[in-house]
Amino acid sequence: MAPTATKVELKPTGERVVLEPVEPAKTSAGGIILPDTAQEKTQEGVIIAVGPGRKTDKGEVIPVDLKVGDKVIYSKYSGSEIKLDGTEYLIISEKDVLAVVKR
Repeated sequence: MAPTATKVELKPTGERVVLEPVEPAKTSAGGIILPDTAQEKTQEGVIIAVGPGRKTDKGEVIPVDLKVGDKVIYSKYSGSEIKLDGTEYLIISEKDVLAVVKR
Protein backbone atom coordinates (compact mmCIF):
# COMPACT_ATOMS: atom_id res chain seq x y z
CA MET A 1 0.00 0.00 0.00
CA ALA A 2 1.47 3.34 -1.02
CA PRO A 3 1.23 6.25 1.42
CA THR A 4 -1.91 8.28 0.95
CA ALA A 5 -3.21 11.65 2.06
CA THR A 6 -4.95 11.05 5.35
CA LYS A 7 -8.36 12.38 6.34
CA VAL A 8 -7.51 11.80 9.98
CA GLU A 9 -4.89 13.98 11.63
CA LEU A 10 -2.67 11.98 13.95
CA LYS A 11 -0.38 13.86 16.32
CA PRO A 12 1.98 11.55 18.21
CA THR A 13 3.25 12.45 21.66
CA GLY A 14 6.83 12.52 22.92
CA GLU A 15 9.41 10.88 20.69
CA ARG A 16 6.88 8.78 18.79
CA VAL A 17 6.22 8.82 15.05
CA VAL A 18 3.23 7.66 13.01
CA LEU A 19 4.02 5.79 9.83
CA GLU A 20 2.14 4.09 7.07
CA PRO A 21 3.65 0.66 6.44
CA VAL A 22 4.66 -0.16 2.86
CA GLU A 23 2.74 -3.21 1.65
CA PRO A 24 4.98 -6.28 1.27
CA ALA A 25 5.53 -7.85 -2.14
CA LYS A 26 2.77 -10.20 -3.26
CA THR A 27 5.13 -12.17 -5.51
CA SER A 28 8.53 -13.72 -4.96
CA ALA A 29 11.66 -12.66 -6.84
CA GLY A 30 10.98 -15.57 -9.21
CA GLY A 31 7.41 -14.41 -9.93
CA ILE A 32 5.58 -16.87 -7.68
CA ILE A 33 2.43 -15.42 -6.10
CA LEU A 34 2.76 -15.61 -2.32
CA PRO A 35 -0.28 -16.38 -0.15
CA ASP A 36 -0.87 -14.02 2.80
CA THR A 37 0.47 -16.65 5.22
CA ALA A 38 3.84 -16.78 3.39
CA GLN A 39 4.39 -13.03 3.26
CA GLU A 40 6.83 -11.49 5.69
CA LYS A 41 5.60 -8.74 7.97
CA THR A 42 6.81 -5.46 6.51
CA GLN A 43 9.54 -3.48 8.26
CA GLU A 44 9.40 -0.50 5.94
CA GLY A 45 7.15 2.54 6.08
CA VAL A 46 6.73 6.23 5.38
CA ILE A 47 6.47 8.69 8.25
CA ILE A 48 3.28 10.76 8.17
CA ALA A 49 3.53 12.49 11.59
CA VAL A 50 6.28 13.25 14.11
CA GLY A 51 5.97 13.99 17.84
CA PRO A 52 7.60 17.03 19.47
CA GLY A 53 10.47 15.03 20.97
CA ARG A 54 11.78 13.60 24.23
CA LYS A 55 11.91 15.70 27.40
CA THR A 56 15.07 15.65 29.47
CA ASP A 57 15.10 15.66 33.28
CA LYS A 58 15.56 19.44 33.06
CA GLY A 59 12.43 19.83 30.93
CA GLU A 60 14.27 20.56 27.69
CA VAL A 61 12.81 18.97 24.55
CA ILE A 62 15.15 17.02 22.27
CA PRO A 63 13.42 17.01 18.87
CA VAL A 64 12.85 13.82 16.90
CA ASP A 65 15.56 13.32 14.25
CA LEU A 66 13.04 12.24 11.57
CA LYS A 67 10.67 14.16 9.33
CA VAL A 68 7.36 13.62 7.55
CA GLY A 69 7.97 11.83 4.26
CA ASP A 70 11.04 9.88 5.42
CA LYS A 71 11.00 6.25 4.28
CA VAL A 72 12.29 4.16 7.18
CA ILE A 73 13.16 0.63 8.24
CA TYR A 74 11.93 -0.26 11.73
CA SER A 75 12.13 -3.13 14.23
CA LYS A 76 9.94 -6.05 13.19
CA TYR A 77 7.56 -6.24 16.15
CA SER A 78 7.66 -2.64 17.38
CA GLY A 79 4.87 -0.18 17.94
CA SER A 80 1.11 -0.25 17.99
CA GLU A 81 -0.91 -0.99 14.89
CA ILE A 82 -4.08 1.03 14.37
CA LYS A 83 -6.61 1.27 11.56
CA LEU A 84 -8.46 4.53 10.87
CA ASP A 85 -10.77 5.19 7.93
CA GLY A 86 -9.64 1.93 6.33
CA THR A 87 -5.93 2.83 6.41
CA GLU A 88 -3.41 1.01 8.59
CA TYR A 89 -0.89 3.00 10.60
CA LEU A 90 1.86 2.14 13.05
CA ILE A 91 2.83 4.30 16.02
CA ILE A 92 6.40 3.62 17.09
CA SER A 93 9.10 5.19 19.21
CA GLU A 94 11.97 6.97 17.46
CA LYS A 95 14.38 4.41 18.97
CA ASP A 96 12.61 1.62 17.02
CA VAL A 97 13.53 3.24 13.70
CA LEU A 98 16.66 1.45 12.49
CA ALA A 99 17.44 3.44 9.33
CA VAL A 100 16.22 6.08 6.90
CA VAL A 101 16.10 4.87 3.28
CA LYS A 102 17.71 7.34 0.86
CA ARG A 103 17.00 6.86 -2.85
